[in-house]
Amino acid sequence: MAGRAQIATKSSALISMIADEDTIVGMLLAGVGNVDIRRKTNYLIVDSKTTVKQIEDAFKEFTTRDDIAVVLISQYVANMIRLLVDSYNKPIPAILEIPSKDHPYDPAHDSILSRVKNLFSAESVAGGRR
Repeated sequence: MAGRAQIATKSSALISMIADEDTIVGMLLAGVGNVDIRRKTNYLIVDSKTTVKQIEDAFKEFTTRDDIAVVLISQYVANMIRLLVDSYNKPIPAILEIPSKDHPYDPAHDSILSRVKNLFSAESVAGGRR
């Protein structure tokens, strides 16, 4: 399959998370957490003390690591770094915005959903020209 992005890992790929403590704890209980030999985790807990720079750095780290296939980010956190999230355009790792307990999901702010809508509206326009 030429041209497809491949995940360069030994046996499996990780899901990383940037979210509030409750969301992260739930995912850790589900078995998604990982700590490597350098004591690097695949998650960032965002609270009132977390700076935008820390969130940006975690996002950049998770999107450049070879062992991560999906980055789950709470939508309210993604809104803090919206320009960075919107400018990300690689297929792997996939960026998925998720709701949190205190912040409901708003499809109007989801960059991936916006891209999908634009893709399908462009295809329907192109399909009507035949």
